[in-house]
Amino acid sequence: MSSDSPLYTIPINKRPPISWCRTFKALLFIILFNAACLMINGSQFVFLLPFRILPIRWSRKLYYAGIRYTKGSFGCLQILMSQWFAPTKLVVTFETQGMGRFTPEEIDLCLIKDSDGKPVALNLPTKFVLIANHQIYADWWYAWCFTYFMSPYDVHRYVYITLKKSLRWVPIVGWGMQFFKFIFLARSWASDRQQLAVDLASLGREAEREGKPLCFMLYPEGTLVSKDTRPRSKKYADKMGISDMKNVLLPRSTGLHYSLRSLAPRIPDLRLLDMTVAYPGIPPMGYGQDYYTLRSLFFDGVPPPSIHMHLRMFDVTENVPIGDLAGASGVQTPDRKAKRIVEVDIPNDEKDTFDIWLRKLWQEKDEAMDRFNETKAFQLDDNSTPSIEIPLKLHRKREILDAFCFFWPATVAYLWGRMRG
Repeated sequence: MSSDSPLYTIPINKRPPISWCRTFKALLFIILFNAACLMINGSQFVFLLPFRILPIRWSRKLYYAGIRYTKGSFGCLQILMSQWFAPTKLVVTFETQGMGRFTPEEIDLCLIKDSDGKPVALNLPTKFVLIANHQIYADWWYAWCFTYFMSPYDVHRYVYITLKKSLRWVPIVGWGMQFFKFIFLARSWASDRQQLAVDLASLGREAEREGKPLCFMLYPEGTLVSKDTRPRSKKYADKMGISDMKNVLLPRSTGLHYSLRSLAPRIPDLRLLDMTVAYPGIPPMGYGQDYYTLRSLFFDGVPPPSIHMHLRMFDVTENVPIGDLAGASGVQTPDRKAKRIVEVDIPNDEKDTFDIWLRKLWQEKDEAMDRFNETKAFQLDDNSTPSIEIPLKLHRKREILDAFCFFWPATVAYLWGRMRG
């Protein structure tokens, strides 16, 4: 590797030591990021939780509005930390062939441009399940940042993620995620499937009733591509008599299948947004965590120069073989208000059909990664796929205050002062 090579192309363990200036910036990142998290979580406990306890309808509405604001604050915080400490940009392309393709007319309608004609956001459906390949731990960070650039501009306030149950009580971060209504699972499908179905049914019913966006993020591979998981994927492929992947892991279909079947009956226009993510600098068959970690991104200040996101979109009801929901078997749950049974069992033949469909989707994703490794872009040879570049920056300066959850406590303090006056 040449000494003139960009740092992001060099494995982390072979990079030169960081400078004292960079160490100071890393310390500043720790202070600012943790201060913002404290402000967000503190606002949830001090200013919002009392409204959740009060047995008054308007107080509940105020509570949930405040929680959405704090979730949006965390979304803005991620953009701000990238903007200040690890600047990069999103390079978005659209699939124009095969499954989940966009037509030229749809692509044109997707683009929101500024006065200079430069794309600044994407006009995509706002009720969707987002799935993607999983290479580095920052994948969820950049996926959440992506939702910030969807119109309307508050989609990042309606992001939901599944997490390990052990993270539920992590101080500050775990508490905040509970307020965000993230879904905590024990990683045991026997105990998780009903909880997942019930929680998603509730979120779907709420989104449709109130006309709000909903973004549920899921990584079907379940874990990162690494030297430990790569052999396990191949072993499973050999056992099942199917082809293994080169750049991604074989996807697990069960969690996604249940999620779509839980949401689809409650959100008729639900979409499945399939995102293939690639980071420059990772060689073919390389492991992302050898080049990009949260520490190397924000402490060492070596972000990818761009994050490539290739999009496919599916109408879940029309284009995804989730099966026949009319005869679904399940149990009565708190979702009784929707007059629907929350499903806990899926017929085996429908599971197999969906599994084959998802595996085909992932095979095409693997081929797209091959194309990226060869050309450093997801664009086809004929350039039929337009490339949209969006800098990872906040739209408005006032959102810097949002990132530190300033306006919610400031508003409460103002109203309290007026009441006392």
